Parts: sequence; C-alpha cells; structure tokens
Amino acid sequence: MSEAARSLLQRWGASFRKGTDFDSWGQLVEAIDEYQILARHLQKEAQSQHNNSEFTEDQKKTIAKIATCLELRSAALQSTQSQDEFKLEDLKKLEPILKNILTYNKEFPFDVQPVPLRKILAPGEEEHLEFEEDDEEGGAGAGSPDSFPDRVPGTLLPRLPSEPGMTLLTINIEKIGLKDAGQCIDPYITVSVKDLNGIDLTPVQDTPVALRKEDTYVHFNVDIEIQKHIERLTKGAAIFFEFKHYKPKKRFTSTKCFAFMEMDEIKPGAIVIELYKKPTDFKRKKLQLLTKKPLYLHLHQTLHKE
Repeated sequence: MSEAARSLLQRWGASFRKGTDFDSWGQLVEAIDEYQILARHLQKEAQSQHNNSEFTEDQKKTIAKIATCLELRSAALQSTQSQDEFKLEDLKKLEPILKNILTYNKEFPFDVQPVPLRKILAPGEEEHLEFEEDDEEGGAGAGSPDSFPDRVPGTLLPRLPSEPGMTLLTINIEKIGLKDAGQCIDPYITVSVKDLNGIDLTPVQDTPVALRKEDTYVHFNVDIEIQKHIERLTKGAAIFFEFKHYKPKKRFTSTKCFAFMEMDEIKPGAIVIELYKKPTDFKRKKLQLLTKKPLYLHLHQTLHKE
C-alpha cells in the first residue's frame, strides 16, 4: 500500500468513527456534518481519473457505495419518518470494508448504487475539468470535456435548533451583479463554510435556480441557514458563495465567479461583497477581482441568539 493510500484510509476511518460516535451519542447535527463531509471526499475519490487514483475501478465503486450509505444515514437523521431508514447498526457494518478496501472482495452488504455524478460534485470541482469560460474582461482558456452533467441545485437545509448563549446566522442572498446577467442559464449559488485550509466545516448547500434576471442583476432572494453556531466556527473561517450557471454548448455547469465573507463581517444587516475570478480559492491566497466595475454580491444577515 502506498503512503498516499494509507493516509487516505486513515483519514477516512477517523472521520467514519467520529461520525458514528456522534451518532451513538445523539449529537445528530454533528453526525450529519461528519457523514456529509466524508461522503463528499469518498465521492471525489470514486470519480477521479484512473491515473490519478490510488484505487482500482472496482474499489472506487465500493467507495462510492459507502458514500451513498453515508448519505442515506444522513438523510435518515434528518427525516421524521421511521420507515425504511438506514440505521446506525447498518452503517457500522461498513467500517471494516472501508478500512480494508484494498483487499475487500465480497459482495457489498446493501443494495445501493453510487449517487449520480450530477448530485455530488464538490464545490469548485468543475474548475479542474474545464477552462473554457471567458474572463469577465476578455481572454479565454483552452480545452473542456465533451460532457459534464450539471449539479442539481436546491439543497437548502433548515435552521439548527437554538442553544442558550449560542448564535445562528441566516444569510439572505438578495442578488448578484454581473455585466452579462441576462445570458446566464439556470444560475444558482453554492454556499460553503471553509477553514483556512479550505476544509468544509458544514454541509454544502445550493440555492434553487435564481428567481429572475434584470439588467445587470441575477435575483435570488433566498435564505441560507448556516449549519453551525457562529461560536463553534474555527478562527479564520469564511463563508463562500460560488455563482454557477449551465453552459449548453459544453453541456456542463460552470463556476463563473465567487465571493466570500470572513468572520469579522458577520453582523446584522445588509452587506455587499466583492466578486473574484475563478477557480475558487478556498485558501484565499491568490485572489483576483472579477471586474473593476461596481458589481457585487448583495446579502442581508440576521443573527439569532437566545
């Protein structure tokens, strides 16, 4: 086993155990977070090109099925229905499979299929696969895949339960200013909370497709409930907003630009934040403004504290 594969398996195993521990202890929000983040990492590996992966195609299929089970358990924890739930004891059967994925050769214990590609793309993932879109002020890259299915938007999560002394944040995404706003097809925004290393701190959410396009604005007017109390976010965390739209000629969803809000900008009321060129820089090291024009992402923040 290579060092890279060993490191991956150790991290996945630690995350799997952390999630099931939270689940066993009744810390459901934390368990959901851990399951969804791990599922994303597994799906990313399962979809990687053969030459860039530490695993065989059969192993990647098993990894993808484990990710599906994590999603099923996560959905079960958020459901009020007890029928046909994926139980914790079912999920625990998968830990030894994940730990021994390189030697596992038995039939998978559950009748599940990998989640379709269009539903599990990680934020910013498509930048690694396409370089075609023009910059806001001219210029174009070269090359793109023949086909790249678009992600299904509209995965918003409800507000977390309130806790004494803790603060929850609701962000209303009002509109985004773009010089070619009217040309954007099925635009939506992916919202994620990242630490300084670009690691997800909460589940990623997608807005529904925008309400309307007027002049130089794409209007959303949608509330995003940040899935962690503000006091529990790590120092240096930031909330990212990736504006995405469908490109019919290339048959994939592209990130056009992104914006982010740091912790010192969390305060009640309206805020406008600058737009940056892709690819999304979650580590905030090499930022380039999208345009010199006065076009921004318009937000309104509401803080909830008991």
